[in-house]
This record gives sequence, structure tokens and C-alpha cells, in this order.
Amino acid sequence: MPFDRKLNSLGFDRAPADTRVVVAMSGGVDSSVVAAMLKEEGYDVVGVTLQLYDHGAALAKKGACCAGRDIHDARRVAEAMGFPHYVLDYENTFREAVIEEFAEAYLAGATPVPCIRCNERVKFKDLLATAKELDADCMATGHYIRRKLGDMGPELHSAADPNRDQSYFLFSTTPEQLSYLRFPLGHLQSKAETRALAAKYGLPVADKPDSQDICFVPNGNYASVIEKLRPDAASPGEIVDLSGQVLGEHRGVIHYTIGQRKGLGIGGLGDPLYVVKLDAENRRVVVGPKEALSTRMIPVREINWLGDEALTSRSEWHVLAKVRSTRAPRPAIIRPISETGAEVELIEPEDGVSPGQACVFYANEGSRIYGGGWIWRGR
Repeated sequence: MPFDRKLNSLGFDRAPADTRVVVAMSGGVDSSVVAAMLKEEGYDVVGVTLQLYDHGAALAKKGACCAGRDIHDARRVAEAMGFPHYVLDYENTFREAVIEEFAEAYLAGATPVPCIRCNERVKFKDLLATAKELDADCMATGHYIRRKLGDMGPELHSAADPNRDQSYFLFSTTPEQLSYLRFPLGHLQSKAETRALAAKYGLPVADKPDSQDICFVPNGNYASVIEKLRPDAASPGEIVDLSGQVLGEHRGVIHYTIGQRKGLGIGGLGDPLYVVKLDAENRRVVVGPKEALSTRMIPVREINWLGDEALTSRSEWHVLAKVRSTRAPRPAIIRPISETGAEVELIEPEDGVSPGQACVFYANEGSRIYGGGWIWRGR
């Protein structure tokens, strides 16, 4: 005889107590609230924190997500809420999969986004595999993004609060991963709601500040990290204009980014000049007027496509595209050239588009994310 059995809040047709969920705990307020919330709902919660780099060095660093004190904070939350907590040493994996590529990308004149690679190659790959080994039914994180069930299966949607939305950093989440992941905070309207929940649960991290930096880059100083990893990286070279005329000397390509105007050391030349290209091979920083930064055509590769139809099923896709995490998505046309490559045309040009950044695709209406890819060469 058919019967209607209500699914629990994580989408399983069983009692929360019979549903094991691994919570990826960074030690911050977001993932701590997720763990506490699920524990209060009666789920079989297991907290897991990744040690991603040297513990001793991490203890002396503030403002990052995976420092030693954060491991301690995650453990305190688990003890307070009464669920098991494990710390996994992923230093070697993190160095090989994230830090080394970060260094190589910078040396090649790109502007990488290591947080995306960390989600893709460590948290949603190795950690997710560990969750399955622990016989968990799913893995939950504190990311501000939503997972919805559509006609073709789970879909990725931007967070209810656009100021907290983290979809730019999660575009490479695959359909298989999405079927296993849960994002319990994506529906919240503000970070204030999250902190109110932390206070409600009496969490020791309720007032902990948000992390700001990339976890292995102290104070946002990318160049110092690259110099430690590659001591020969700061080789000086020429600053040239678009015609190749030498205007000055720089102290290493790694110290410059596309769109930079200040700190070039070539003042007094008339109109302001901006970095428009980094020619790492020839150790040249190319500068030009602001209009030279404008880009409309963007080659994108390593596309992770989350649409219901194959990317190559159409010659064009009209979407919204975001080329930087801090910018709103804008109208664009995707023209596929393979299952993982495309030319993206921005309807209105954008300044400062840089190789190494992500280009993320959104539906023209609604909140759905169609995936994205990596911008891979200069204009």
C-alpha cells in the first residue's frame, strides 16, 4: 500500500538520528552553526577539519580560514555540542594541488583564485571521499549557496543573500558532488542571522570575525609567498607601453596585477597608465591607458557545465557572466568550441579581465548557476 513519507531536512526518507552527516568545519562561525544546527535537529553529526599547512606557522597568523587556532575552535564547538571531531592532515595534498599551482600561475603572469581550486581539489574531492569512507549519507558545509532539486536532478543556485553569495568560488562543483553535498546556510537572508543562531546555540565562536585573506597568504601579500616558494621569482624587468617603448623598470612581474595603476614608479608621463598585460616570459609589464583594459571576448577552458542540456547542444547560450568575485554578473553569450571550452562574449566590455580568474555563468532570470570555467590567456 503506497504511503507518503516526509523527507528530513537533508532530503532523506529516514529519521535524522539515522542520517549521518559529515560537516566540513573550518573553525569559523558559518560551519560551526551548520554543525550545531544539524546536531540540534538530531542528526548523527561528525565534524572534520583539515590541517592544510604548517600548524606552528598558522598559529601566529590572523584572518585566515584554516589556521591552527581555527582547528582548536572547531574542536571546542564539537565538544560543546557533543559530537565527534577529527583533524585530517592534508598539508601535502594542499601544497601540491593548490599552493604550487598558485605559484606557477603567478609566475606565468596570471591572477589565480586558489580558494576555487581548494574547493575543487581538496574539500569537494578528498574530504568528500573521506566522508563516504565514514559511511556518511552526505557532507554539509557553511558555504552561502543553495542546492535545489530540479527536473533533471540537483541544481546549484546562488545564495538568498547576494552580499554573502559564494557561487563564484563553487562553480566547479560537479553534478556528482552536488548530489552528495548540502548547504544549510544558503537560504539565510543575512550574516546577522547566522551570528544569531551561533548565539542561540551558545557557540564559543559566535563573535569570531570573518576570515578575509587566502589562508596561506598573510595580509594579502601574494608576492612574499611566491618569493618564499620560488626565490628567483622577483627578477626585475622592463615596464613598456603598448608600442614596446621602455618607460621604466619593475621589481618582478609577481608584484603587479592587471588593472593596477598605483605603485608603477612611472609617474609624470601625462594620462594615468594601467597594467594591461603581464608578459612573464619576457619579464615585461605592459602598461596603457584605461581604455586598453576593456575586454569583450574571453576564451574560457576547463568548463564545468551544470545545465540540463549539454554545453555543445547549442551554438550559443545567452547567460549572465561574472568575471570577478566582487562584480555583479552581466549579460554575455557563450559560444562553445568543445565540451569544456568556449568563447565568451560580454555584451558590455569589462575592465581588468585577467587570465587565471574564473568566468562563472548564471541564468538570465532566477538564481541558477550553469557552471563556469577558467580565463586562460590575455586579450
